[in-house]
Amino acid sequence: MKITVVGAGAVGATCADNIARKELAEEVVLVDIKEGLAEGKALDMFQTAGILEFDTRITGSTNDYSKTAHSDVVVVTSGVPRKPGMTREELIGINAGIVKTVTENILKHSPNAIIIIISNPMDTMTYLAWKNSGIPKNRIIGMGGILDSARFKGYLAMELQCSPNDLHAVVIGGHGDTTMIPLIRHATLNGKPVTSMLSPEKQKQIVADTMVGGATLTKLIGTSAWYAPGAAGAILVESIVRDQKKVFPCCVYLEGEYGQKDICMGVPVVIGRNGWEKVLDYELNNDEKEMFAKSADAVRNMNEVLSTLDVNA
Repeated sequence: MKITVVGAGAVGATCADNIARKELAEEVVLVDIKEGLAEGKALDMFQTAGILEFDTRITGSTNDYSKTAHSDVVVVTSGVPRKPGMTREELIGINAGIVKTVTENILKHSPNAIIIIISNPMDTMTYLAWKNSGIPKNRIIGMGGILDSARFKGYLAMELQCSPNDLHAVVIGGHGDTTMIPLIRHATLNGKPVTSMLSPEKQKQIVADTMVGGATLTKLIGTSAWYAPGAAGAILVESIVRDQKKVFPCCVYLEGEYGQKDICMGVPVVIGRNGWEKVLDYELNNDEKEMFAKSADAVRNMNEVLSTLDVNA
């Protein structure tokens, strides 16, 4: 098993580190455009192997995709990170060209790879990658919903004074501050609805905090978060390579599911060795359906920017 992570910045390096520690592959390749960055971080990570007792080989490459050949899974984190005050939409013009080039280079050397997109704006970058790749839709997956759901669980756990591991809480829709939909009605603590334990005001606050979870961190640390996004990418990789069939909210290409077509958005999917294997229907109520439709409209508005760029989406 061989896994490549494109982008050796904070998110990519954290993702690669998690993958190596979990021993999800015999080899992990870290690629970056900046001279020496991937090689240096790969060497630093590998030198933890004797301390943490894992056997994964980790190598780095400066923009040499031949070293990624025959990768089973490729995680794309490359692109400009979000700065304070910057929306994901503003990243499109910069990151679209990067993601297009990366996808082409990946498939040139690993035509059968499953591709995970973390680069922002993630819904639009996932759509771009699928449109330009020509590969089956199940092999292109956007990670965002896993991260958003982890943040949702975090805010719920802090309020309920419980372990986030005892919570089931899912965020669907677009991966954006105004497009994501934390499904508070579906959230449970060991099977008990959290709505029975929280006031309506507190529920609204937790939903609101979740929706601006990324922006909150960007404001605090001056750039995009990396620990949770990197870990989210790694757990998605794990479900693929170990064929775990876990259900995650991921950004995938829809063809009528949840009432949407020709769009990549976050919905609950089964993740296994073939990528995403099927979409699960969470039977949304009318209000949730309306929110999902509005989220889709916003994502389509972002996707329309692609038509003004030289990316052939």
